[in-house]
Amino acid sequence: MRDIKVLIAEDDNLFRKNLSDMVGRCGYGVDAVVDGREAMDVFIKDKYDIVITDLKMPNVDGLQLLKYIKKVNPESIVIIITGYGTVDTAVEAMKSGAFDYIRKPLKFDHVKFVVNRALSYGKLIQENITLKEHLKEKYDFGKIIGYSDSMKRVFETIKKVASSDSTIIIYGESGTGKELVARAVHFNSDRSDRPLVPVNCGAIPEDLLESELFGHEKGAFTGALRSRMGRFELANEGTIFLDEIGDMSPALQVKVLRVIQERQFERIGSVRTTSVDVRIVTATNQDLEKAVAEKRFREDLFYRINVIPIYLPPLRERKTDIPVLANHFLRKFNKLKGKGVERIVPEAMNCLVEYRWPGNVRELENLIEMLVVIKEEGDVKTEDLPDKILNSIGKDKLAGDVEIPEGGLSFNAMVNKFERDLLLKALDKTGGVKNRAAKLLNLNRTTFVEKLKRLDVE
Repeated sequence: MRDIKVLIAEDDNLFRKNLSDMVGRCGYGVDAVVDGREAMDVFIKDKYDIVITDLKMPNVDGLQLLKYIKKVNPESIVIIITGYGTVDTAVEAMKSGAFDYIRKPLKFDHVKFVVNRALSYGKLIQENITLKEHLKEKYDFGKIIGYSDSMKRVFETIKKVASSDSTIIIYGESGTGKELVARAVHFNSDRSDRPLVPVNCGAIPEDLLESELFGHEKGAFTGALRSRMGRFELANEGTIFLDEIGDMSPALQVKVLRVIQERQFERIGSVRTTSVDVRIVTATNQDLEKAVAEKRFREDLFYRINVIPIYLPPLRERKTDIPVLANHFLRKFNKLKGKGVERIVPEAMNCLVEYRWPGNVRELENLIEMLVVIKEEGDVKTEDLPDKILNSIGKDKLAGDVEIPEGGLSFNAMVNKFERDLLLKALDKTGGVKNRAAKLLNLNRTTFVEKLKRLDVE
């Protein structure tokens, strides 16, 4: 921990020495100067936890020094020294931001009490600043990890729209991080100090979702033993996040449309209209335009929520982010689980990059957690990966690399091309040594040579 440092500004030599000795006896480091001008020069060059200054000094007095310090760093703690006839000035200093004052003549117990109380206050202020920075860091859009071009576009959109009150819809497959984006939007908006209330419309039964959204009065239905606020009321002056809105029933879609249009609703069983000031962020893994065409989703609601769309790409479409995410989760779970898994070897990482990740980032995170818990230490190797990843890579690569034109293609020609490429890669890897190349492909040497001849590979 850094040593506590105190700066003292006092023009009286004896008084300055006595005060320095008292603060030193409290266990703190002390720098002492003779006037406010020198205190300004010293303060700007070093970091002090507390400044103790006399009010009446030559060149620059204590009040001028106080105002200067508060301008440079508003969080700095300044204690004023008061003597007979300076009480009114001390009160003015307190109004200008001084923390407390010490009366002359000096008493060690009082000096110790005031200084320690000031340090406790400073620690509390610093903890509050750290907490706010932690919360902002946690939800800042920069913490949604991604360096691919598609993710950069997502970050740019969040940056542009967060400060507005426009309705946002986030499109993306399950596991892509739609709620993270919603949180980033909220915590970078002017409503960040108000509630963010998430609702998973697909996880709550339809007969309960209306009560969850709008609340109910006591006795409104069987089991309603007391009145209850809904999520829209809880989100007043903040943000409500309607996740998987495409799963909402047509009857509820009408009521949500009214809230968006009029910012009003009634609790179940109530005739009283409740008004709310709430920003609406929605998300879906469905094609809502298709749902509208199929009459599964209201067209008017679609156009109300589709004001600013944000498209989250699936993980398979941003492969360059997979190593970054995997290493991030590796560090995260090593710390959480107290393990020492050092790295994912390149061969295993290549397998992760080639896998299609139907569960997206959530699936990758769960996999890394499993590997850290089971592996405990050392390197993650290819043989540590689940069979579903190892078995799917070849199939995915074949399916992903071949485009079938409308006029069709020759199956035999494509198979022959694939075989030829495999043979050439094996030969290249072994420097042209056929015996070793055959072993790489788990073939007999004679079979390997026959394939070379058949496919006219020189």
